[in-house]
Amino acid sequence: MNAKNRGSTPPGNGASVENDAALVVPAGALPNQGSPSNSIALMAEPGQLAPQQLGQRRLIHRDPSVRKQSDAFREIRTRLLELAGTQNFVTLLVSVSPRSGSSFVARNLAAAFAFDESKTSLLIDCNLRYPEQHKALGVDANQGGLIDFLEHPSPGIKPMIYHTGIPRVRLIPAGQARENSGEYFSSFRMRAVIDSLRCRYPDRYIFLDGPTIKGSPDARILSELADFVVVVAGYGRDTPKAINQAVAHFDPEKLAGVVFNHAP
Repeated sequence: MNAKNRGSTPPGNGASVENDAALVVPAGALPNQGSPSNSIALMAEPGQLAPQQLGQRRLIHRDPSVRKQSDAFREIRTRLLELAGTQNFVTLLVSVSPRSGSSFVARNLAAAFAFDESKTSLLIDCNLRYPEQHKALGVDANQGGLIDFLEHPSPGIKPMIYHTGIPRVRLIPAGQARENSGEYFSSFRMRAVIDSLRCRYPDRYIFLDGPTIKGSPDARILSELADFVVVVAGYGRDTPKAINQAVAHFDPEKLAGVVFNHAP
């Protein structure tokens, strides 16, 4: 369950988050979102999971038994907040290759942000070919998900926002799997819903769990919707050449860094 991170240095020359700074690539200024709201104090938290249950789902928590893993994700959180300043933001997480672990990193990073009781996290599963966040989090997505909203927006997005059992963390699942997702991500409706979700609560941080970079243009399309991009590489799985090729897909102003993930 280890997640290691390197910043803008070439792969292999950085230091892990346990020992050094992480996510050090400069990013552009973010737009103002207004003052903090009282939304967090009003959030209902039914069905909270115990630490043992969180551990079974490979999620970080406050128990000392997973402190090393929790601290790794806290370090990534700290660096993203330093890049952003006082504004909330949208972060896209994408894998260099299949099974590099971006979905694992995305849900744990969302949980790390929600450790702070003044913040909420919204995780959106944008891997429309191979959606997995609802399964990993044990969410019964009986009201549909992102793709259902994009195809039939009349019910609104609210019914597709699910409790996860993690305080202050919500999930929008992908919905039914789709082979061709780029047309959805590049639509006006997709951009509008991301902007709406971000701007409604200034204390909300949004995490897009995107598809693998290799072999698909969807990750680059999604990056247009994000303030930051975090690339996840499988430790010992993805070569320096593959990582450099993956990183080259994104605007350097948005690239926050590379996380080296030990878990499949």
